[in-house]
Formats: sequence, C-alpha cells, structure tokens
Amino acid sequence: MRIHIRNTTILTMNQEEEPFIGDIVIHNDQIEHVIRTDRQSIESIIPPLTGDDVQVIDGTGKVTMPGLINAHQHTPMNLLKGFSDDLKLMDWLEKKMFPAEARMTPEDIYWGSQLSMAEMIRSGTTTFADMYMHMNQIAQAVDEVGMRASLTRGLVFHDDDQGVRIREAIELVESWHGQAKGRITTMFGPHAPYTCPPEPLKEVMHLAKQYDLPIHIHLAETKEEVITMRERYQQTPTQYLYELGLFEQLHVMLAHSVHLTKRDIQYLKGMRGGVIHNPVSNLKLGCGIAPITEMKQQGITVGLGTDGAGSATTLDMFQEIKAATWLQKLDYGDPTVLPAYQSLQMATIESAKLLAIDHETGSLEAGKKADMILIDLNRPHLQPVHNIVSLLAYSVNGADVDTTIVNGKILMQNRQLLTLDEQEVMRQGNRRAKRIVEGI
Repeated sequence: MRIHIRNTTILTMNQEEEPFIGDIVIHNDQIEHVIRTDRQSIESIIPPLTGDDVQVIDGTGKVTMPGLINAHQHTPMNLLKGFSDDLKLMDWLEKKMFPAEARMTPEDIYWGSQLSMAEMIRSGTTTFADMYMHMNQIAQAVDEVGMRASLTRGLVFHDDDQGVRIREAIELVESWHGQAKGRITTMFGPHAPYTCPPEPLKEVMHLAKQYDLPIHIHLAETKEEVITMRERYQQTPTQYLYELGLFEQLHVMLAHSVHLTKRDIQYLKGMRGGVIHNPVSNLKLGCGIAPITEMKQQGITVGLGTDGAGSATTLDMFQEIKAATWLQKLDYGDPTVLPAYQSLQMATIESAKLLAIDHETGSLEAGKKADMILIDLNRPHLQPVHNIVSLLAYSVNGADVDTTIVNGKILMQNRQLLTLDEQEVMRQGNRRAKRIVEGI
C-alpha cells in the first residue's frame, strides 16, 4: 500500500532545512520518497503511482511536517480535566488528584487514555510518552488506536507494596516492548527523587541497565520538592540523582526540571537523554520557568510535553510550542531567545531523541517511519503566509490539523477520526469522570 501526498509545503525538521513545495510517497509504514518538485519531477524518480493500492492526498494549501511528540503525559488524567483548577500544587494533588485516581478502575484507565488519544490525534500529536498505573490497558488502547507511544509504569515508594509496582513495571516491559508493529516502546519510571529513596531507586536503575531501557522521572518541578530534598538528604534533587549515578550509564528523561541551580545544570551536561519542558502545566500550577535556554547552551537535549490534562487542561502541543518560546523571551527580556524553528524542534526531533526513537521518527526523511501531519493554511488566522516556520510556531493551533498519519496509517483525514469511535469515547469518558469525582 502506498500513500502519495501531492503538491504540499514540506517542513522536514531535518538539519534546519527550509520549507519547500514537494511530494511525499509512503510505502507501507515508511517514508519512501521526499521529493522537491521545484528541482525534479516525481516521474523521474519512480513510475507513475496509480491503481487500487495507491491513495492520493492533495496537499495543496497545506503544510506537511513530522507529527508532534508529546514527551511527558499521563493520558488517563484527561478524565480529570477541569476538575481541580486554580489550586496550589499540594492541595491539587492531595485533595483532588490522589483521591480521584484512587477510584479509577482499569476500564476507566482504558477509556481515559482513548479520550486523550482522540484529542492528541486531532491536534497533531503522533507519539507520546506516558507514565501511569494499569499500563496494560493503556498499551491495549495504543495498539487499537494506532498511535506511537513510550510507556512506563509510574513507581512511587512511599509505602511497602511487597514489590507489586516493580513487578508490574517488568511485566509491562516484557509484554509490550516492541509490540503493536513496533509502535510501543517502554521505559522504567521512578516517579521523582522525593518519592524514591536510594535503595529502590538503585533497584530501578539496575533493571534499566539489565533491559537496556531508558528511565523517565520527574525532577525539581516545585520549590517544595527542593526544600524537601535538602531537609532529607542535604542535596538538591538533581544532585541526589547525580550522586546515585543515574546519569553515568543510563538514558534518562527528566520531566519539568524547573528549579535547577547552575551547578545542577552542570550535573546534567553530557548526559544521555535530557529534559522534557512542560510550560503550560508549570505556568498553570505556578511552578516557575524552567531554565531551558541555559540547558540548551550546555548541549542538553530539551523536548516538549503537556503533562497530564489534570494540570495542563489541554493536550494541544501547539499551545506548548507557543508557551515555551514566549516564556523564554519574557524570562530573558530578549525576543531573539528560543526562535520559532528551535521551538518546533523541541516538539519533534528533540523529543524523539529523548524517547530514543529519533532513528525512526521526528523528521521527514526517506527510510524513517511515516509519522506526519498535514496542516490546513486556508484559514483567516493563517493568512497571509510570509514565513511558514513562524506561522507554525506562533499562529497554528491543534484545530488546524487536517490529517494525521502514524506508521503509514491514516488516523485522521479531513478532521475525521478513523480508528476510534469518537462519540462512544466521549460518552464513556463523561460517564466515568462523573463517577470518579463525585463527592471529592
């Protein structure tokens, strides 16, 4: 099966290549050709594409770019969107989130993750990284819906659970890594320094080495976390992880990383993996502005994520792109900081590097997996077109996405979801959400 996208504006996100008019040919799950039609004709490269096994998409007036990669998510929290807004972080967690999450059944997790996936596909996300509980249900939903995902069982060690969470993490890895035609990868997910004492964290590090998988962990999201770690260990959260050797041999994804000192940033210099910036969630919870410009100056890879909808209340990665660049410009008082192309890189190829899948996705290149989106520019807020990159970073929103393709399969076309029953997903989500939050 081939898909031929014709006469589209292509932004490859490959080494700062400028947008150009061209064609893209997808063969099965891979990009077969990316063709600049101002330099050569498609007929000079391959025979005419005709027949029942070819689907032609007219890309006129549309931009085709890599699908967005949400590098830090908690998909079932979509059931808690708008339930606990305008609260301080600990009140939000302890009075709202924790009691509601304790009521979630595996079936709630399944439908909540599908609701998130519907929103992500509609707003141009093709890949996400998830950390939660009941991960088998999330993996099943990913398999059915057709997205690409990196999944990890969140590991909190406040209480002695007789090793249940660790066993569930191992089961997820052994059951799902490489499944769904390779669309599912896995990681190990210790929750955060303040919820993971040294010994269990060392055990998780050992498992990550044993299975040769990355670690996905929250870091320094709030000032309170920094105070707690200083009182408990006389270290910053980052120093705590550094002294345990987390950054020596492992590929590590650090979510948030808001409250880092200059010394903390030096601890991260040269690490495998990098930092996931979550600007909308950090803004909404009043956590602060992550020093991502300083991190990038030190060569640290910085990707982008939404965090869960329980805090961000949106999974639209174009909102994150805007917020990321606006925050850095404001923080530095300098409009040249974090320009448009770099913010788009964070949502595509840089996030792919964090998930250790940049050999497969994150840019449009022949041989990579066919993960891409088409954005309709025929809208008043996207006209006139002076600079495509600026338009994508500063003007486009998720509702402008017309078509979403993952692994060579069309998940949405002409704004119609093709791999899930949107009405049933919303019905299930609403019914279950009401039950979960009742009385809290």
